[in-house]
Amino acid sequence: MMPVAAARPLTRVGGRLYARLGAQQRLIVERNMRRALGPDASAREIARAVDRVFEWYGRYWLDSFRLPHLDVAEIDRGFTHEGIEAITRAMEQGRPPIVALPHLGGWEWAAAWITQVMGVPVTAVAERLEPPEVFDWFLELRRSMGLDVVALGPRAAAELSAALAGGHALALLCDRDLSGDGIEVEFFGEPVRLPGGPALLALRSGSPLLPSAVYFKDDGRCHGVVGAPLDTERRGRLREDVARVTQDLAHEMEALIRRAPEQWHLLQPSWPSDYEALDREQVPSTS
Repeated sequence: MMPVAAARPLTRVGGRLYARLGAQQRLIVERNMRRALGPDASAREIARAVDRVFEWYGRYWLDSFRLPHLDVAEIDRGFTHEGIEAITRAMEQGRPPIVALPHLGGWEWAAAWITQVMGVPVTAVAERLEPPEVFDWFLELRRSMGLDVVALGPRAAAELSAALAGGHALALLCDRDLSGDGIEVEFFGEPVRLPGGPALLALRSGSPLLPSAVYFKDDGRCHGVVGAPLDTERRGRLREDVARVTQDLAHEMEALIRRAPEQWHLLQPSWPSDYEALDREQVPSTS
């Protein structure tokens, strides 16, 4: 309800406050910044980047709450892009794309823009949250932006396949394995499991798999970057192809994240070493 000019400074303050109160999240973000900035980054650079992550995370929620109340012209004015022709070309060829993204910047603005400005229906996946009332509210928030939402679970793969067959593009966050049965890859120099679903769907459907990212801009807009399709040609056994494509996607996400690491708001442990660090530090869990 507030003017954006007044709300944005408050989100920065709120983000920094959350960074001080969420000890577990701050530790994970610090580890992520060391991965993305590299071994030559100083302690001061790391600390500054961590603070910025939480500031941008506040911006993410501000935009998420604003989007359902914006008209199409406002959504269009708030978004710039490069490589968007890859999505247009895939739709013209009758092969709706799988847009694979990290938890970076304001991806929901891009999804709303693709849906409402381009006129391309978009389906996304939502992690189940507790209590169920919170999950229902979160689903309704994303649906109010024009997105179709599939709940993560045993039927998610079948529902996503049906969405592709029905002409929907997929927007899938791919830098964290939520199912526990992901594909082991090297990501920022460490072994970790990432979801194999995007690669599997691309290999089975023939839809292009497009590594992408959405960045916040200082002028208040978002900027979407759509990369070239990954090589999803079948070469051998399906599981081996899924592993190869997922590793390729991991490398592409590394490059996209390094363009603006301070906008990478992955706050949960993902790498085995993260869980080890949390246990060593004995950081109390916060929700």
